[in-house]
Amino acid sequence: MATSTATESIGFLLLPRFSMLSLFCTLEPLRVANRFGGELFRWHFISTDGKDVVSSIGIPVSVEQSIDDVDHYPIVFVCASYEPEIAVDKRLLSWLKRVDRRGAVLGGLETGSYALARAGLLDGHKVAMHWESQPGFEESFPQLLTTAARYQIDARRMTCAGGISAMDMMLQFIGARHGNALATQVCETFMHDGVNQSHQLQRMQTAERFDIRHEQVWKIIELMEQNIEEPLSASQLADLNGLPLRQLERLFKKHCHDTPTRFYLRLRLERARQLLKHTRMSVVEVAVACGFHSPEYFSRRYRAVFDCSPREDRKIQAELERMSLGTCRTQR
Repeated sequence: MATSTATESIGFLLLPRFSMLSLFCTLEPLRVANRFGGELFRWHFISTDGKDVVSSIGIPVSVEQSIDDVDHYPIVFVCASYEPEIAVDKRLLSWLKRVDRRGAVLGGLETGSYALARAGLLDGHKVAMHWESQPGFEESFPQLLTTAARYQIDARRMTCAGGISAMDMMLQFIGARHGNALATQVCETFMHDGVNQSHQLQRMQTAERFDIRHEQVWKIIELMEQNIEEPLSASQLADLNGLPLRQLERLFKKHCHDTPTRFYLRLRLERARQLLKHTRMSVVEVAVACGFHSPEYFSRRYRAVFDCSPREDRKIQAELERMSLGTCRTQR
């Protein structure tokens, strides 16, 4: 994307339960850039029907237009969070394809990339997706190349994992459009500790996440996380790391207070829980995606860890989200 001096109009398509944090982290850098550089950016809120859109924290946001009223914006961001595919229908997909044909730069904030992917507009592009949503996204769109990076700016596409990564992406965007000096001014205004590059990872390193300092152990955990759908046996894990099986078991007992097999099982069940929460995959599909070829065995192991069946847990999580949304509305 070349440097520009003209005012750029940016459309924000808000889908139901979009992330307010991601939206603000995208808008605020633009606002501050205007403060220092003049009227560089204008932004407009759009919805599929022209009505207010309620965010994931229960706050409604007014919009100016419906997609039927919009012919073109040079840049369009799709903003989503929970249940990103609820509002994705043929009408929305047709509109996205139309603005793409007219040369728009298209962006996905957090799970907004689901809509772009459904429209076939991310084919051939790298996609940044929040680590919680990434497994489900990859199951839905196996042909796409996802990345664990905070954000990805790729030709006429911009995607980010959400939250603070949206600010990082916009600082990079402002720097590309109007120079690094302006991006640095904006960054300092927010007391942000530098413009994070796109290749920086979303999550803490494995050693930090699990509080494990033994290099062989956390490398084995990384290998486990990379092989969820087709789990490796404890013997295979030992062989791949040049360890006798007994030594592998001793290391896990010492550093993880568990056996390698039980630790691995817990990782797979945690991944299953993410898929149940963030996708519409059936319980059987989730089981297979996490290396359980017997749905009955999957349900038994799931209940043993989470004290409820996969179906019950999905209902519980959905109810908790509805209650949270209802609490926000009541407090207003």
